[in-house]
Amino acid sequence: MPDSPAEPPSTGPIDAEILDRIATHLARSARFDDVRVRPSYAPNAVVADYDLGYFPGGITRAYLRIRWFETDDFSIHYSEQYRTRDSWECRWDRHPNDHNTREHFHPPPDTPTLGEDSDYPVEWRKVLATVLTRLDNRIEAFWET
Repeated sequence: MPDSPAEPPSTGPIDAEILDRIATHLARSARFDDVRVRPSYAPNAVVADYDLGYFPGGITRAYLRIRWFETDDFSIHYSEQYRTRDSWECRWDRHPNDHNTREHFHPPPDTPTLGEDSDYPVEWRKVLATVLTRLDNRIEAFWET
């Protein structure tokens, strides 16, 4: 059934080929302890758990969950889980919606519904490089204080 005029167009089906490429790319990085392609709890995503040696002791898990669609829409969600407080999260998105432009960033600490309009490169490798650079800067900041 086609999208109704009242609803934004859908992102389309997951791009399994791109997800496989993303997983292969992330698995080559020392940043990640574990990279899973479409695990049973997230069958439409790649989930990459960071090596916790990059983080201070209070963080119990840090991960990326990446969904990529055949329309080149995407969602890249980053989360840090803490022992003593709520999680810290942010998300990079490209998808039709009614709350921002198609390309937007949901800022930390808790990825609210409304995001900040943004521009992303077209190619998945460049999008991923942009995200990883921003996260590398966050991780480095833990050790600068």
